[in-house]
Amino acid sequence: MSFLEHFLDREQQKPEVLAVRQAAKTRIFEVQEVDLRFANGAERTYERLTPSRKPAVMVLPVENGELIMVREYAVGPERYELTCVKGLIDAGETPEQAARRELQEEIGLAAATLTPLRALYSSPSHMFGLMHVFIAEDLRASKLEGDEPEPLVPVRVPLAQLNALIDDEALGNSQTLAALMLLQRKRPELFQAA
Repeated sequence: MSFLEHFLDREQQKPEVLAVRQAAKTRIFEVQEVDLRFANGAERTYERLTPSRKPAVMVLPVENGELIMVREYAVGPERYELTCVKGLIDAGETPEQAARRELQEEIGLAAATLTPLRALYSSPSHMFGLMHVFIAEDLRASKLEGDEPEPLVPVRVPLAQLNALIDDEALGNSQTLAALMLLQRKRPELFQAA
């Protein structure tokens, strides 16, 4: 049993799904209303993005004591964000294959070593949003054509400055913050050399 399961697995009965219906649909998203009845009898309607079950990847390429990030426009906050290489897993791809492809498409690099860090849910209250996070090392030039509307700008961040980056309130992407903290926790040896 994991640490969290000790707290979460209390034999609590999951809510009963009474109905699921489409509330809105766009070219990209579908919003569902989900009617639930909880074990205590309370009923609520929740909204969620339709669970497409299409997971994604995030890649943290590390080279010469630097983390290679990208500057990318984020339409949610309507600003450019510093983030990591990321993208959806295509049909028939494994998370590792998708990570290798996205790395080549977004910053023109291939990795000889790709290490899984962890899988995260970006917003589990409102959507499926599973993201597999990887560290990429032993990099070499290798470009694939991507689908970005404009070229992504690579930004090299010295690993020695990662705490300052994490503390900077201008970095607003929670997935990126989580990935950076995982990198620090899971690979401390990278920071000893930095």
